[in-house]
Amino acid sequence: MTGIDRKLVKRCLAGDSDAVRSLVDAYQGVVYGLCYRVVRHRQDAEDITQDVLLRALRSLGRWDSRRPLRPWILAIAANRCRTHLAQHARRPTPRDKMADVADPRGPERDHELAEELNLALDALRPEYRLVVAMFHEQNMPYDEISQAIGHPVGTVKVWLHRARRELARRLGRRAALSELCGGTGGRGERNG
Repeated sequence: MTGIDRKLVKRCLAGDSDAVRSLVDAYQGVVYGLCYRVVRHRQDAEDITQDVLLRALRSLGRWDSRRPLRPWILAIAANRCRTHLAQHARRPTPRDKMADVADPRGPERDHELAEELNLALDALRPEYRLVVAMFHEQNMPYDEISQAIGHPVGTVKVWLHRARRELARRLGRRAALSELCGGTGGRGERNG
């Protein structure tokens, strides 16, 4: 926990609108990144991010200043994502094709590999996607993930291990298929 976060929260609680903007700016990208990775839909992730930040701002008075702020905010995000996925599972809605276009805020990488990885991530259980995003994208340590999702560190490690194993299995299967098809990603063309 940094003293900067403590001071920022104190200023927010005192009604300082600049501090509120600073807090939102500091955590908006982190929250959005986690939400997008879990719900896999840009507009839904944006909506959830706004909801998370509003809830966090309204609840700042209940935050324990002896604990880090980031896992507390990401716990709210994880809970909102789980609620969204549960509601979405009960009541499927039509999806906007343009909303499924890759997020332009993401890093530029090899598009084929990124597509394969995204497909493999999409196939993971939501709780596995959540811990993968927190560990690999947010660089959170196990204990912070544990606090954020409300499960023991051992569970976080098991889910992360299972997610990695599942990703390796899926990506390995795709690589093998690519090799069988001439190494062109399954297009059937042969080299030389």
